[in-house]
Amino acid sequence: MKAHSKSDSLFERASQVIPGGTYGHIAPAAGLPRQFAHFCSSGKGAVFQDVDGNEWIDFMCAYGAVLHGYQHPIIEEVVEIQRRKGAIFNHPNEVVVELAEKLTQTIDFASWSVFAKNGSDLTTWAIRVAREYTKRPLIVKALGAYHGVDAWCDPGIGGRIDSDRSDIVEFEWNNLNQLEDIFKQRKDDIAGIILTPYHHAAFAPSIMPLGDFWGHVRKLCTEHGTLLILDDVRAGWRLHEGGSHRFFNFTPDMSVFSKALGNGYAISACVGIEEIKHAASEVFLTGSCWNDAVAMKAALTSLTITTEKKVSQSVLKKGRFFCEKLESLAKGANFSLKMTGPPSMPYPWFEGDENLFLIQKFCKLASEKGLYFHPHHNWFISDAHDQDSLKKSLQLAGNAFEELRSSNL
Repeated sequence: MKAHSKSDSLFERASQVIPGGTYGHIAPAAGLPRQFAHFCSSGKGAVFQDVDGNEWIDFMCAYGAVLHGYQHPIIEEVVEIQRRKGAIFNHPNEVVVELAEKLTQTIDFASWSVFAKNGSDLTTWAIRVAREYTKRPLIVKALGAYHGVDAWCDPGIGGRIDSDRSDIVEFEWNNLNQLEDIFKQRKDDIAGIILTPYHHAAFAPSIMPLGDFWGHVRKLCTEHGTLLILDDVRAGWRLHEGGSHRFFNFTPDMSVFSKALGNGYAISACVGIEEIKHAASEVFLTGSCWNDAVAMKAALTSLTITTEKKVSQSVLKKGRFFCEKLESLAKGANFSLKMTGPPSMPYPWFEGDENLFLIQKFCKLASEKGLYFHPHHNWFISDAHDQDSLKKSLQLAGNAFEELRSSNL
Protein backbone atom coordinates (compact mmCIF):
# COMPACT_ATOMS: atom_id res chain seq x y z
CA MET A 1 0.00 0.00 0.00
CA LYS A 2 1.15 3.53 -0.78
CA ALA A 3 1.36 6.21 1.87
CA HIS A 4 -1.80 8.12 2.71
CA SER A 5 -0.33 11.58 2.30
CA LYS A 6 -3.19 13.03 0.26
CA SER A 7 -5.81 11.40 2.44
CA ASP A 8 -4.12 12.72 5.59
CA SER A 9 -3.85 16.20 4.07
CA LEU A 10 -7.53 16.16 3.17
CA PHE A 11 -8.42 15.07 6.68
CA GLU A 12 -6.44 17.97 8.15
CA ARG A 13 -8.28 20.38 5.86
CA ALA A 14 -11.61 18.75 6.67
CA SER A 15 -10.95 19.09 10.40
CA GLN A 16 -10.89 22.85 9.96
CA VAL A 17 -14.32 23.04 8.36
CA ILE A 18 -16.16 19.82 9.34
CA PRO A 19 -16.75 18.82 12.99
CA GLY A 20 -14.47 15.87 13.66
CA GLY A 21 -13.07 15.91 10.11
CA THR A 22 -15.35 13.01 9.23
CA TYR A 23 -18.21 11.86 11.41
CA GLY A 24 -20.47 8.96 12.27
CA HIS A 25 -19.45 5.41 11.50
CA ILE A 26 -16.67 6.53 9.12
CA ALA A 27 -14.88 8.66 11.73
CA PRO A 28 -11.49 7.58 13.15
CA ALA A 29 -13.26 7.19 16.50
CA ALA A 30 -15.11 4.21 14.97
CA GLY A 31 -11.91 2.22 15.50
CA LEU A 32 -10.70 1.81 11.92
CA PRO A 33 -7.00 0.88 11.70
CA ARG A 34 -4.62 3.68 10.74
CA GLN A 35 -3.96 2.08 7.34
CA PHE A 36 -7.52 2.84 6.25
CA ALA A 37 -7.82 5.90 4.03
CA HIS A 38 -10.17 8.72 4.98
CA PHE A 39 -11.27 9.49 1.41
CA CYS A 40 -12.11 7.49 -1.73
CA SER A 41 -11.82 8.55 -5.37
CA SER A 42 -13.44 5.88 -7.56
CA GLY A 43 -14.85 2.38 -7.67
CA LYS A 44 -15.74 -0.36 -10.12
CA GLY A 45 -17.18 -3.78 -9.39
CA ALA A 46 -15.93 -5.05 -6.03
CA VAL A 47 -12.94 -2.69 -5.94
CA PHE A 48 -12.46 0.97 -5.03
CA GLN A 49 -9.50 3.34 -5.03
CA ASP A 50 -8.64 5.85 -2.34
CA VAL A 51 -7.35 9.36 -3.12
CA ASP A 52 -3.73 8.17 -2.89
CA GLY A 53 -4.27 5.58 -5.61
CA ASN A 54 -4.43 2.52 -3.34
CA GLU A 55 -6.72 -0.21 -4.61
CA TRP A 56 -8.97 -2.08 -2.18
CA ILE A 57 -11.07 -5.22 -2.53
CA ASP A 58 -14.14 -3.98 -0.73
CA PHE A 59 -16.06 -5.99 1.84
CA MET A 60 -18.08 -3.04 3.16
CA CYS A 61 -19.81 -2.08 -0.11
CA ALA A 62 -20.38 1.51 1.04
CA TYR A 63 -21.71 0.12 4.33
CA GLY A 64 -24.18 -2.07 2.48
CA ALA A 65 -25.47 0.48 -0.02
CA VAL A 66 -23.85 -1.23 -3.02
CA LEU A 67 -25.37 -4.61 -3.89
CA HIS A 68 -24.47 -5.03 -7.57
CA GLY A 69 -20.99 -3.51 -7.42
CA TYR A 70 -19.71 -0.01 -8.07
CA GLN A 71 -20.59 1.53 -11.45
CA HIS A 72 -22.92 -1.25 -12.55
CA PRO A 73 -23.20 -0.66 -16.32
CA ILE A 74 -26.97 -1.18 -16.69
CA ILE A 75 -27.83 0.97 -13.69
CA GLU A 76 -25.41 3.71 -14.70
CA GLU A 77 -26.78 3.82 -18.25
CA VAL A 78 -30.34 4.30 -17.02
CA VAL A 79 -29.21 6.86 -14.46
CA GLU A 80 -27.31 8.91 -17.02
CA ILE A 81 -30.34 9.10 -19.33
CA GLN A 82 -32.47 10.44 -16.47
CA ARG A 83 -29.73 12.76 -15.26
CA ARG A 84 -29.71 14.50 -18.64
CA LYS A 85 -33.47 15.06 -18.31
CA GLY A 86 -33.28 16.29 -14.72
CA ALA A 87 -33.52 14.96 -11.19
CA ILE A 88 -35.62 17.32 -9.06
CA PHE A 89 -38.72 19.18 -10.21
CA ASN A 90 -41.70 20.94 -8.63
CA HIS A 91 -43.64 17.67 -8.80
CA PRO A 92 -42.61 14.01 -8.89
CA ASN A 93 -41.46 12.32 -12.05
CA GLU A 94 -43.55 9.38 -13.32
CA VAL A 95 -40.86 7.00 -12.06
CA VAL A 96 -42.22 7.42 -8.51
CA VAL A 97 -45.37 5.58 -9.61
CA GLU A 98 -43.38 2.90 -11.42
CA LEU A 99 -41.16 2.31 -8.39
CA ALA A 100 -44.10 2.17 -5.98
CA GLU A 101 -45.83 -0.34 -8.28
CA LYS A 102 -42.66 -2.44 -8.49
CA LEU A 103 -42.25 -2.51 -4.72
CA THR A 104 -45.86 -3.49 -4.07
CA GLN A 105 -45.50 -6.26 -6.64
CA THR A 106 -42.23 -7.46 -5.06
CA ILE A 107 -43.15 -7.27 -1.36
CA ASP A 108 -45.98 -9.74 -0.79
CA PHE A 109 -47.86 -7.89 1.96
CA ALA A 110 -47.40 -4.34 0.61
CA SER A 111 -50.21 -2.29 -0.89
CA TRP A 112 -48.50 1.12 -0.77
CA SER A 113 -45.05 2.74 -0.75
CA VAL A 114 -43.54 6.09 0.23
CA PHE A 115 -40.02 7.36 -0.38
CA ALA A 116 -37.32 9.44 1.30
CA LYS A 117 -33.51 9.60 1.26
CA ASN A 118 -32.20 7.43 4.11
CA GLY A 119 -33.28 4.83 6.61
CA SER A 120 -33.59 7.22 9.55
CA ASP A 121 -36.16 9.30 7.66
CA LEU A 122 -38.54 6.39 7.37
CA THR A 123 -37.95 4.36 10.54
CA THR A 124 -38.94 7.52 12.42
CA TRP A 125 -41.89 8.13 10.09
CA ALA A 126 -43.02 4.50 10.47
CA ILE A 127 -43.27 4.69 14.26
CA ARG A 128 -45.36 7.87 13.84
CA VAL A 129 -47.69 5.96 11.52
CA ALA A 130 -48.02 3.27 14.20
CA ARG A 131 -48.94 5.92 16.75
CA GLU A 132 -51.42 7.54 14.38
CA TYR A 133 -53.10 4.24 13.59
CA THR A 134 -53.32 2.90 17.16
CA LYS A 135 -53.60 6.23 19.02
CA ARG A 136 -51.05 4.83 21.48
CA PRO A 137 -47.66 6.28 22.52
CA LEU A 138 -45.20 3.43 23.20
CA ILE A 139 -42.69 1.91 20.80
CA VAL A 140 -40.83 -1.30 21.68
CA LYS A 141 -37.35 -2.02 20.30
CA ALA A 142 -34.50 -4.42 21.03
CA LEU A 143 -31.79 -3.29 23.43
CA GLY A 144 -28.74 -2.08 21.49
CA ALA A 145 -30.51 -2.12 18.13
CA TYR A 146 -29.65 0.56 15.60
CA HIS A 147 -32.52 2.22 13.73
CA GLY A 148 -30.94 5.52 12.67
CA VAL A 149 -29.69 8.84 13.99
CA ASP A 150 -32.84 10.37 15.43
CA ALA A 151 -32.91 10.98 19.17
CA TRP A 152 -35.34 8.14 19.95
CA CYS A 153 -32.88 5.52 18.67
CA ASP A 154 -29.36 6.85 17.97
CA PRO A 155 -26.41 5.12 19.71
CA GLY A 156 -24.83 8.37 20.89
CA ILE A 157 -25.65 10.54 23.88
CA GLY A 158 -24.76 14.00 22.61
CA GLY A 159 -27.66 16.45 22.50
CA ARG A 160 -30.15 13.95 23.86
CA ILE A 161 -32.61 14.62 26.69
CA ASP A 162 -34.58 12.16 28.83
CA SER A 163 -37.89 12.93 27.13
CA ASP A 164 -36.49 11.80 23.76
CA ARG A 165 -36.91 8.21 24.90
CA SER A 166 -39.72 8.50 27.40
CA ASP A 167 -42.02 6.48 25.12
CA ILE A 168 -39.43 3.88 24.06
CA VAL A 169 -39.28 0.50 25.83
CA GLU A 170 -36.49 -2.02 25.21
CA PHE A 171 -36.11 -5.77 25.63
CA GLU A 172 -33.19 -8.14 25.14
CA TRP A 173 -33.13 -9.72 21.68
CA ASN A 174 -34.52 -13.29 21.67
CA ASN A 175 -35.88 -12.89 25.22
CA LEU A 176 -39.54 -13.58 24.53
CA ASN A 177 -40.42 -13.79 28.23
CA GLN A 178 -39.20 -10.24 28.69
CA LEU A 179 -41.14 -9.09 25.65
CA GLU A 180 -44.32 -10.81 26.88
CA ASP A 181 -43.93 -9.08 30.26
CA ILE A 182 -43.77 -5.70 28.51
CA PHE A 183 -47.01 -6.47 26.70
CA LYS A 184 -48.68 -7.66 29.91
CA GLN A 185 -47.72 -4.46 31.72
CA ARG A 186 -48.28 -1.95 28.91
CA LYS A 187 -50.52 -3.69 26.35
CA ASP A 188 -52.91 -0.76 26.04
CA ASP A 189 -50.07 1.68 25.39
CA ILE A 190 -47.95 -0.10 22.77
CA ALA A 191 -48.34 1.37 19.27
CA GLY A 192 -45.64 -0.62 17.54
CA ILE A 193 -42.58 -2.79 17.82
CA ILE A 194 -39.67 -2.10 15.49
CA LEU A 195 -37.01 -4.74 14.93
CA THR A 196 -34.29 -5.66 12.46
CA PRO A 197 -34.52 -9.12 10.82
CA TYR A 198 -31.69 -10.32 13.05
CA HIS A 199 -29.72 -8.52 15.78
CA HIS A 200 -26.64 -6.63 14.61
CA ALA A 201 -25.45 -4.47 17.49
CA ALA A 202 -22.15 -2.62 17.10
CA PHE A 203 -18.91 -4.11 18.47
CA ALA A 204 -20.57 -7.49 19.07
CA PRO A 205 -21.37 -10.72 17.20
CA SER A 206 -24.57 -10.77 15.20
CA ILE A 207 -27.39 -12.86 16.71
CA MET A 208 -29.93 -14.74 14.63
CA PRO A 209 -33.52 -15.20 15.88
CA LEU A 210 -33.95 -18.36 17.94
CA GLY A 211 -36.66 -20.91 17.23
CA ASP A 212 -39.98 -19.34 16.34
CA PHE A 213 -38.97 -15.89 17.59
CA TRP A 214 -40.66 -14.10 14.73
CA GLY A 215 -43.80 -16.21 14.98
CA HIS A 216 -44.17 -15.26 18.65
CA VAL A 217 -43.53 -11.58 17.95
CA ARG A 218 -46.13 -11.59 15.17
CA LYS A 219 -48.64 -13.33 17.45
CA LEU A 220 -48.15 -10.81 20.26
CA CYS A 221 -48.62 -7.88 17.89
CA THR A 222 -51.77 -9.37 16.36
CA GLU A 223 -53.31 -10.20 19.74
CA HIS A 224 -52.73 -6.71 21.13
CA GLY A 225 -53.42 -4.58 18.05
CA THR A 226 -49.79 -3.49 17.84
CA LEU A 227 -48.11 -2.80 14.49
CA LEU A 228 -45.00 -4.82 13.61
CA ILE A 229 -42.40 -2.68 11.82
CA LEU A 230 -39.46 -4.38 10.14
CA ASP A 231 -36.33 -2.26 9.81
CA ASP A 232 -34.94 -3.88 6.66
CA VAL A 233 -32.63 -0.95 5.90
CA ARG A 234 -29.40 -2.91 6.29
CA ALA A 235 -30.44 -6.47 5.40
CA GLY A 236 -32.93 -5.71 2.64
CA TRP A 237 -32.20 -7.57 -0.64
CA ARG A 238 -29.27 -9.51 0.87
CA LEU A 239 -31.44 -12.26 2.37
CA HIS A 240 -34.43 -12.60 0.04
CA GLU A 241 -35.55 -10.89 -3.17
CA GLY A 242 -38.96 -10.36 -1.58
CA GLY A 243 -37.68 -8.80 1.64
CA SER A 244 -36.00 -10.26 4.72
CA HIS A 245 -39.34 -11.26 6.27
CA ARG A 246 -39.56 -13.94 3.58
CA PHE A 247 -36.19 -15.34 4.69
CA PHE A 248 -37.49 -15.69 8.27
CA ASN A 249 -41.06 -16.61 7.28
CA PHE A 250 -43.25 -13.97 8.92
CA THR A 251 -45.27 -10.94 7.81
CA PRO A 252 -44.77 -7.43 9.20
CA ASP A 253 -47.22 -4.54 8.88
CA MET A 254 -44.57 -2.17 7.52
CA SER A 255 -41.03 -2.61 6.19
CA VAL A 256 -38.42 0.09 5.73
CA PHE A 257 -35.73 -0.26 3.05
CA SER A 258 -32.73 1.82 2.01
CA LYS A 259 -29.02 1.06 1.44
CA ALA A 260 -28.99 -1.63 -1.30
CA LEU A 261 -32.28 -0.44 -2.78
CA GLY A 262 -30.55 2.21 -4.91
CA ASN A 263 -27.15 0.50 -5.36
CA GLY A 264 -25.38 3.58 -4.02
CA TYR A 265 -27.95 6.22 -4.97
CA ALA A 266 -29.60 7.80 -1.94
CA ILE A 267 -33.14 6.53 -1.52
CA SER A 268 -35.29 4.83 1.11
CA ALA A 269 -38.75 3.32 1.00
CA CYS A 270 -41.44 2.27 3.45
CA VAL A 271 -44.12 -0.19 2.40
CA GLY A 272 -47.17 -1.24 4.36
CA ILE A 273 -50.45 -3.13 4.54
CA GLU A 274 -53.72 -1.76 3.17
CA GLU A 275 -55.31 -1.44 6.62
CA ILE A 276 -52.96 1.35 7.70
CA LYS A 277 -52.83 3.23 4.39
CA HIS A 278 -55.14 6.02 5.61
CA ALA A 279 -53.09 6.48 8.80
CA ALA A 280 -49.96 6.74 6.65
CA SER A 281 -51.58 9.52 4.62
CA GLU A 282 -52.21 11.47 7.84
CA VAL A 283 -48.54 11.55 8.91
CA PHE A 284 -46.67 14.41 7.24
CA LEU A 285 -43.75 13.37 5.06
CA THR A 286 -41.79 15.63 2.74
CA GLY A 287 -38.36 16.72 1.56
CA SER A 288 -37.28 18.97 -1.29
CA CYS A 289 -35.00 16.29 -2.74
CA TRP A 290 -37.02 13.20 -1.83
CA ASN A 291 -38.60 12.91 -5.29
CA ASP A 292 -35.18 12.53 -6.93
CA ALA A 293 -35.94 10.89 -10.28
CA VAL A 294 -32.30 9.83 -10.77
CA ALA A 295 -32.19 7.88 -7.50
CA MET A 296 -35.61 6.38 -8.21
CA LYS A 297 -34.50 5.22 -11.67
CA ALA A 298 -31.46 3.63 -10.03
CA ALA A 299 -33.68 1.90 -7.46
CA LEU A 300 -36.17 0.67 -10.06
CA THR A 301 -33.37 -0.76 -12.20
CA SER A 302 -31.52 -2.23 -9.22
CA LEU A 303 -34.69 -3.88 -7.93
CA THR A 304 -35.43 -5.33 -11.35
CA ILE A 305 -31.93 -6.81 -11.59
CA THR A 306 -32.20 -8.17 -8.05
CA THR A 307 -35.46 -9.99 -8.68
CA GLU A 308 -34.70 -11.23 -12.20
CA LYS A 309 -31.19 -12.48 -11.41
CA LYS A 310 -32.06 -13.68 -7.88
CA VAL A 311 -29.20 -11.61 -6.51
CA SER A 312 -30.10 -12.27 -2.87
CA GLN A 313 -29.53 -15.98 -3.40
CA SER A 314 -26.32 -15.23 -5.26
CA VAL A 315 -24.75 -13.13 -2.49
CA LEU A 316 -25.81 -15.67 0.14
CA LYS A 317 -24.07 -18.43 -1.83
CA LYS A 318 -20.94 -16.35 -2.34
CA GLY A 319 -20.99 -15.38 1.32
CA ARG A 320 -21.22 -19.00 2.47
CA PHE A 321 -18.19 -19.92 0.35
CA PHE A 322 -16.19 -16.95 1.63
CA CYS A 323 -17.12 -17.35 5.31
CA GLU A 324 -16.43 -21.09 5.42
CA LYS A 325 -13.02 -20.66 3.77
CA LEU A 326 -12.11 -17.71 6.02
CA GLU A 327 -12.99 -19.65 9.17
CA SER A 328 -10.91 -22.57 7.89
CA LEU A 329 -7.91 -20.31 7.23
CA ALA A 330 -8.20 -18.91 10.74
CA LYS A 331 -8.33 -22.42 12.20
CA GLY A 332 -5.20 -23.34 10.24
CA ALA A 333 -3.40 -20.46 11.95
CA ASN A 334 -4.70 -21.63 15.38
CA PHE A 335 -7.43 -19.00 15.73
CA SER A 336 -11.10 -19.64 16.38
CA LEU A 337 -12.99 -17.25 14.12
CA LYS A 338 -16.76 -17.30 13.77
CA MET A 339 -18.46 -15.38 10.98
CA THR A 340 -21.72 -14.56 12.74
CA GLY A 341 -25.01 -13.52 11.18
CA PRO A 342 -26.09 -14.23 7.59
CA PRO A 343 -23.20 -15.11 5.23
CA SER A 344 -24.14 -12.29 2.83
CA MET A 345 -23.43 -9.75 5.60
CA PRO A 346 -21.28 -11.50 8.23
CA TYR A 347 -19.77 -10.10 11.42
CA PRO A 348 -16.33 -11.54 12.30
CA TRP A 349 -15.73 -12.63 15.89
CA PHE A 350 -12.59 -14.21 17.38
CA GLU A 351 -13.34 -16.49 20.33
CA GLY A 352 -12.14 -14.90 23.56
CA ASP A 353 -11.49 -11.52 21.93
CA GLU A 354 -13.68 -9.48 24.29
CA ASN A 355 -11.25 -6.55 24.18
CA LEU A 356 -11.34 -6.66 20.33
CA PHE A 357 -7.53 -6.57 20.03
CA LEU A 358 -7.32 -9.60 17.72
CA ILE A 359 -9.92 -8.43 15.21
CA GLN A 360 -8.41 -4.94 15.22
CA LYS A 361 -4.95 -6.32 14.52
CA PHE A 362 -6.17 -8.78 11.88
CA CYS A 363 -8.04 -6.07 9.97
CA LYS A 364 -4.96 -3.83 10.17
CA LEU A 365 -2.80 -6.58 8.65
CA ALA A 366 -5.45 -7.27 5.99
CA SER A 367 -5.66 -3.57 5.14
CA GLU A 368 -1.93 -3.51 4.39
CA LYS A 369 -2.70 -6.06 1.67
CA GLY A 370 -5.58 -4.11 0.16
CA LEU A 371 -8.49 -5.85 1.89
CA TYR A 372 -11.20 -3.60 3.30
CA PHE A 373 -12.29 -5.60 6.36
CA HIS A 374 -13.98 -3.54 9.07
CA PRO A 375 -13.10 -4.65 12.63
CA HIS A 376 -16.30 -3.53 14.37
CA HIS A 377 -19.10 -3.65 11.81
CA ASN A 378 -20.65 -6.45 9.80
CA TRP A 379 -19.16 -6.91 6.33
CA PHE A 380 -21.11 -7.09 3.07
CA ILE A 381 -20.91 -9.32 0.01
CA SER A 382 -21.92 -7.78 -3.33
CA ASP A 383 -22.84 -9.60 -6.51
CA ALA A 384 -19.68 -8.10 -8.04
CA HIS A 385 -17.57 -10.36 -5.82
CA ASP A 386 -16.72 -13.07 -8.34
CA GLN A 387 -14.73 -16.23 -7.67
CA ASP A 388 -11.45 -14.60 -8.65
CA SER A 389 -11.85 -11.68 -6.24
CA LEU A 390 -13.02 -13.96 -3.43
CA LYS A 391 -10.14 -16.40 -3.93
CA LYS A 392 -7.61 -13.57 -4.09
CA SER A 393 -9.09 -12.09 -0.92
CA LEU A 394 -8.86 -15.44 0.86
CA GLN A 395 -5.22 -15.84 -0.16
CA LEU A 396 -4.40 -12.38 1.20
CA ALA A 397 -6.42 -13.04 4.34
CA GLY A 398 -4.50 -16.29 4.85
CA ASN A 399 -1.26 -14.30 4.77
CA ALA A 400 -2.69 -11.90 7.33
CA PHE A 401 -3.63 -14.81 9.63
CA GLU A 402 -0.08 -16.18 9.43
CA GLU A 403 1.37 -12.78 10.29
CA LEU A 404 -1.10 -12.49 13.16
CA ARG A 405 -0.02 -15.90 14.49
CA SER A 406 3.68 -14.96 14.24
CA SER A 407 3.10 -11.69 16.07
CA ASN A 408 1.30 -13.52 18.90
CA LEU A 409 3.99 -16.17 19.49
